Amino acid sequence: MQRTANQQRSSLTEWIDSLRRMNRDRMFAFLTILPSIVLLGIFVYGFIGQTFAWSLTDWEGLDAADKSFIGLENYKNLFSTALNFRFRQELVNTFFFTGFFLVGCLSLGFLLAVLLDQNIKGESVFRTVFLFPMALSFAVTGTIWRWLLNPRGGVNQLPTLFGADAWSFSWLNNRQAYRFNWHEVPTLTLVLILGLFAFLLIRQIVSRRFLRAVFLGVPIAAFVAWIAADFLTWDEADPSMHGTFNWQDVPRYVLALVVVGFIVAVIHRLWHGNRRGALILGIPAALLLVGYVGGAAENFPNVDYREDYGFNMALLGVILAAVWQMSGYTMAMYLAGIRGISEDLREAARVDGCSEIQVYTKIILPLLQPITLSAAIVLGHISLKVFDLIFAMAGTDYLPVSVPGVQVYTTMFRSNKFAIGSSIAIVLLVMVAVVIIPYLATALRGEHEV
Repeated sequence: MQRTANQQRSSLTEWIDSLRRMNRDRMFAFLTILPSIVLLGIFVYGFIGQTFAWSLTDWEGLDAADKSFIGLENYKNLFSTALNFRFRQELVNTFFFTGFFLVGCLSLGFLLAVLLDQNIKGESVFRTVFLFPMALSFAVTGTIWRWLLNPRGGVNQLPTLFGADAWSFSWLNNRQAYRFNWHEVPTLTLVLILGLFAFLLIRQIVSRRFLRAVFLGVPIAAFVAWIAADFLTWDEADPSMHGTFNWQDVPRYVLALVVVGFIVAVIHRLWHGNRRGALILGIPAALLLVGYVGGAAENFPNVDYREDYGFNMALLGVILAAVWQMSGYTMAMYLAGIRGISEDLREAARVDGCSEIQVYTKIILPLLQPITLSAAIVLGHISLKVFDLIFAMAGTDYLPVSVPGVQVYTTMFRSNKFAIGSSIAIVLLVMVAVVIIPYLATALRGEHEV
């Protein structure tokens, strides 16, 4: 009996000592990273907060001490007034640049990885050559490709090597190949969203998840019927270009859907006992709900005249330079992923009758989906904040290839309109966050599960 009591006291003492050691270790670790946390809070998140505060004022330069609070007026003006037409064209340029840049880098990178996977001679040399552009900065790349895309030299002179006439294509000149009206952007956005939901609906039906299919199908059918009713009453003479459905109310509808989605996610986590997750989602849900009730998206302004934008052929030269530099990155990721797939799996596919192309398309490529997602998010982040490549190739005043990052520079440091420049910077931050946050959430969830 005495022995058992002594053992219990000894175990309790050991537990208390281990708890003290653990607390000391945690405190030491916290003190070690505390300077980094402080510096990060001040020089990253503190400056982001300061930039957002500036965007809510009418500050027009370092020599203007007075800053009057004007709320979201700068953001509304970016999407509505004629003075900010450049910003809207730059958003369109960013959209097209990002799309072609992603497709080009992923396709070319996968092709190069497949070629290197054939155990060719001198593989290390080719791998180094393909990766070499990544060692250059975008400024150097832009300078090189500006010379190469000169209309009287560079790429246009390649046919002369085979005795043909030189090309006369003006790579960096403005030639619009596709145009659309700015009023059609809400329509196109809704079509893309509906297309995504229709794809998810088809997947649920194919997987025989009929209950989920009903949950997706009912709102899709209602929304399609709503839009169809609008097109039946469409009035071409209406300058706002809408029928019974007011497209200027789209931000309000979208915000309502986002609020409902957050609330449903919070309820789902509470139902399953995940209070921490419910709290994390509950804070933005509450802020969005307050904003919606307060009319944050009411009467969203729009341009009151036809405003055409489009894809400029001049972007092809910039896209070509960007793909040349970053395709080596995707090649390296794909090659590492391909080399990590068991050779036995490939042999089994070949025994089952798959051709070599089918081995890559049916076996290897589906297994590389996580790598494709990671590469796409990293490349999308790069494309959204690209500045130095555009600056080196076309300068700051050539609108056909300009992007919002360039306008932040010209607006803040040339025109001294710090408030407007700050609002553009915050829009860019939101665009990047939409790309990065889902990736980080997925990566952290995967680490937690491991």
